[in-house]
Amino acid sequence: MLPIAMVGSIGWPVVDRFRIGSTFAISPHGLFIAIGFMIGAWLFGRIAAARGVEERAISSIVLWSLIGAIVGARFFYVLAHWSEFAPKPVEALLIWKGGISLLGGIAGATIANAINIRRFGLRFFQVADALAAPLALGIAVGRIGDLIIGDHLGKPTSWLLAWRYSGGTVAPPFGCVKEFCQATLQGGRVQTLGRSGSELRDSVGAVISQGVGVHQTALYDMLLAWGLFALLWWFVKRPRREGLAALLFAIYYGCCRLLEDFLRIDKRFGPLTGSQWTALTVVLVCVALWAYLAVSKRPGPTTPPRTKIRRTAPDEPATEAPAPTG
Repeated sequence: MLPIAMVGSIGWPVVDRFRIGSTFAISPHGLFIAIGFMIGAWLFGRIAAARGVEERAISSIVLWSLIGAIVGARFFYVLAHWSEFAPKPVEALLIWKGGISLLGGIAGATIANAINIRRFGLRFFQVADALAAPLALGIAVGRIGDLIIGDHLGKPTSWLLAWRYSGGTVAPPFGCVKEFCQATLQGGRVQTLGRSGSELRDSVGAVISQGVGVHQTALYDMLLAWGLFALLWWFVKRPRREGLAALLFAIYYGCCRLLEDFLRIDKRFGPLTGSQWTALTVVLVCVALWAYLAVSKRPGPTTPPRTKIRRTAPDEPATEAPAPTG
């Protein structure tokens, strides 16, 4: 079995920084998050404009999404890992130390805009539906940075997509010395990672699991996010009850995180990680709301179908081309 697993495994040398000269360096993680955000913001602007949202409102939503995402991503990460920051609380403000939470960023952007959009007379789901597909696309692009730096590595495995270490300094909680990486985890467990494979041991040194590599959960998340984008892009081709696109995003991605995090080595609160508890709550609430809309059949706003945007003069608002008939 081992030779088969090795043939089927994947891997690449990780790069923690793109270096330009001897003084300037940029993190691939931050770079691709920024690229993903910009691509998502561009697509949101196109969709929202086609649905009659004014340019001033679009710019405001993008700005507050950025602010809310940064604050929320850091706040919820610190909240889940407070024991790491308790000795030096001021480090909670140093966003380049520690990490950030994707779900926390989504929550922060949602909270910021739930308040912001009221100034423009917009409905919550009117905006959320337009954001669903762009957000999925932004996540898919942003995860590329995680792959480059070797972030979100999971438990040892030898399955087809086992990620084999091929050199470089992988992201925390691992520390690497001479191509041997080790992470001390919750409960005194220790996971090692090297070119020869990975091993997870408990607090007394007994082997829990081992493999030719580890689960690369950022890769799984990226592939699932691309699938979600494709699903939403198809879903909004037809008129839909307002709110369904946003609920579809929340249910799909929430279920993805519930499953993915069982493969991670993140800190747990009981049987689940902080992200899993968040995702479980969101999924249950959204499923209940979808069921309520389906059963009640109450009349409500309907989103227009996804259609091409007509080109207009610079001083004219963008308009939708009429949906094809027949």
